[in-house]
Amino acid sequence: MTIRKPVFFPLFVVFVVLIFASAQAADKPRLTLDEFFNYVAFTDVKLSPDGESVVIVTDRADWDQNIFREDLWLYRDGGRGADNLTQFTHSGHDSKPQWSPDGRWIAFLSKRPAMASDASLDKDKGKENDKDRDKDKDKDSRIAQLFLISAAGGESFPVTQGDEKVHAFAWSADSSTLYFATRTPWTKRQKEAYEKDWKDVVEYRAAERGDQVFSVSLADAIARRTTAGSAPADNSGKASDATPWARALASTPWRIQQMAVAPDGRQVAFVTESVSQRSEKVEESEIYSLDLGVASSDQSPRQLTHNEAIEQDIHWSNDSRHVFFQVDSGSVEGKYRDTQTRLYWVDADRGEVQRWAADFAGQVAHYSVASDGSVLATARLGTEVQLYSQLRPAETFSEQPGLPGTYELVDAAANSRRVAFVHSSLGNPAEVYLADSAAKLQDARPLTEFNKLFTERDLPQGKPYRWKAEDGATIEGMLIYPPGKFEAKNLPTFVLIHGGPADADGNRFAADWYVWDSLAATQGWLVFEPNYRGSTGYGDKFLMRMVPEIVSRPGKDILQGMDALVKDGIADPAHLAVGGYSYGGYMTNWLITQTTRFKAAVTGAGAVEHIANWGNDDLTLDDGNDLGGRPWEVPQRYNSEAAIFQMDKVKTPTHMVAGADDIRVAVLENYLLDHALHSLNIPSTLLIFPGEGHSLDQNPWHGKIKVREELKWLRKYGGISGTTPVR
Repeated sequence: MTIRKPVFFPLFVVFVVLIFASAQAADKPRLTLDEFFNYVAFTDVKLSPDGESVVIVTDRADWDQNIFREDLWLYRDGGRGADNLTQFTHSGHDSKPQWSPDGRWIAFLSKRPAMASDASLDKDKGKENDKDRDKDKDKDSRIAQLFLISAAGGESFPVTQGDEKVHAFAWSADSSTLYFATRTPWTKRQKEAYEKDWKDVVEYRAAERGDQVFSVSLADAIARRTTAGSAPADNSGKASDATPWARALASTPWRIQQMAVAPDGRQVAFVTESVSQRSEKVEESEIYSLDLGVASSDQSPRQLTHNEAIEQDIHWSNDSRHVFFQVDSGSVEGKYRDTQTRLYWVDADRGEVQRWAADFAGQVAHYSVASDGSVLATARLGTEVQLYSQLRPAETFSEQPGLPGTYELVDAAANSRRVAFVHSSLGNPAEVYLADSAAKLQDARPLTEFNKLFTERDLPQGKPYRWKAEDGATIEGMLIYPPGKFEAKNLPTFVLIHGGPADADGNRFAADWYVWDSLAATQGWLVFEPNYRGSTGYGDKFLMRMVPEIVSRPGKDILQGMDALVKDGIADPAHLAVGGYSYGGYMTNWLITQTTRFKAAVTGAGAVEHIANWGNDDLTLDDGNDLGGRPWEVPQRYNSEAAIFQMDKVKTPTHMVAGADDIRVAVLENYLLDHALHSLNIPSTLLIFPGEGHSLDQNPWHGKIKVREELKWLRKYGGISGTTPVR
């Protein structure tokens, strides 16, 4: 770890700088609700093999079409920063870009209307309100297919077609072939036979089927770009709606989550998950490989891992001997248990697994393999997420000299020392940057300025805050102050609890329906974000301390943090509120049964009991782990840690939200809480967002309405005055 030497400035200089900064802030307007929800997020950053170009995926609200747009942007190096950035695709449904190893092509997944190209989408600009186009944008009518676009620009075109979505894909080492996986296609006869027997009945589990791996040559994809919509007649028993020019290589009973081809081109590795994407059995998630030199059209994949971990995010080592992977659920070393996210690699020949960054106390968040074979990873310690590097597993995991804040989505060039990443910090919105090497992060230049408006607003300031729990443990969190009131005392305080629980709040900036601390602070609240036991970035023992006290142990940490804030004169005990979403909702629901000090609560997608939630949740493995067993094994724990059995203690007016199609935390949990509060005559309200799952990522209006109404609820029952009404 790099030790930074302190820099000392004359007191007079510091005083002048503070006065100047305060004067600048006073001249800036406050952030509005509309501006807040026009924030642009980044979901992917991919550096070209030569390090000269970067593909960036943006995620932003399209208020007219009621969708979140995902578009590809291309930066070509010319030393002019954002002036060299151009929008590369225009469908609003494009993601997961991958450069071909020769740097000439970019493959990506798209949910655009069937067979639509970028050219046809450009022609349709200005027709966003056309009813037929609105139908095409319906989530259920779009199937993710594989598309190609030349790195030199031009029109994108589809590589695959059919009723089955492409789950994963990868380039061959020589850029001549694309490998992809879909659910095993059915023939027309198979579909008709199934519909005849079952009509609209769902055969849960029984009708599930695994994936098939295909290959398609780049030459064929280019040659067929003008006739991609034609498919052979169904007279051979083949799947007529599948990509007819693709060659089947292998089958698996599981769903393929990700694929990667070895640099020597001899093997393709893939990691699996359950067909339903419900994490119920550890054996459904493993890493496999296929020998690309085998002529068989249906070879048996070779299993590389055998453990009780949920593997993810695979990448080959540069020498083609190992497959890197990460684990944030389960255990590689023994019986299932959840720890902080770890990085491993497995020997592709011998199956031996070795851990990277084993001496690191925090969380290894995201990684990339550099041109020299070393690992570059963003990793969390406390409230900071910095960039680290490691050449070999036995060597030190070393922090690179960078700027305070949060590094994300790091990507290293295959044939260059350059590194691209996203960076943000409190008061500095996220943008994409390019550095000449990992050692030169501080000299990185910004490639985007999508969130420039936020730098022109009077944003809140914040800092870490620490307190002692009753068992002597030190707990940390963040304090986000209202603009112009940094380090003020006796402030109305809103406890905003992060989800996960294996997550943490820190020195970063984000703006959406889930992370809205800066907007709450702008409305006059001191926002307290506790990193309770169960949070990541503080060591595995800290994270696992919540087991099996899934809400009571974190709840004590949070309440003791509130006690400390009041004792220190920071929080106004007469004006306290609490809220959170997902696991933050779990905790909110629990805390209002443990104390009446909160004047208002806002909760979303949070369980109030654990038995039905265990059965409905798509991540039941971690539920069983966190509670110490399945419902019939530890029934007393499922009851003692459930808020529903202590509802008679609640006095706090509570606002609730839920996605109608949520399977992570079923909407029935919110109906149960609403019914309980209504029967007790506690002021409450419940908003249900149609078509939304757990992430509220279908319609941007839903998230905006969510936060708008939560702020109104806090204002109404929290009792603070002098803030700008939310509109």
